[in-house]
Amino acid sequence: MIVLFSTTILKDSYLVKVTRKGQITIPQPLRAALNIGEGDFLVLRVEGGRIVVEKVGIPEPGEPVGVEEYEEIIAELEEVRGKWR
Repeated sequence: MIVLFSTTILKDSYLVKVTRKGQITIPQPLRAALNIGEGDFLVLRVEGGRIVVEKVGIPEPGEPVGVEEYEEIIAELEEVRGKWR
């Protein structure tokens, strides 16, 4: 069972509706607060009966993994993403 909401809705919380396809829209103030934009990758996990959403950064070219590794990571992510569409 996936619990999408705590039973207590706190200030600065948002109620969202799950679509038939299991999708939700992240409210704009939350997207702005975490600088989440189209094409960004997010990690979702269950912690203590709640879904936790975390933005993951993709390394920029030349950062610790190097350009070749970066391109392999992006290609792999896009391949997985394509299977979800």
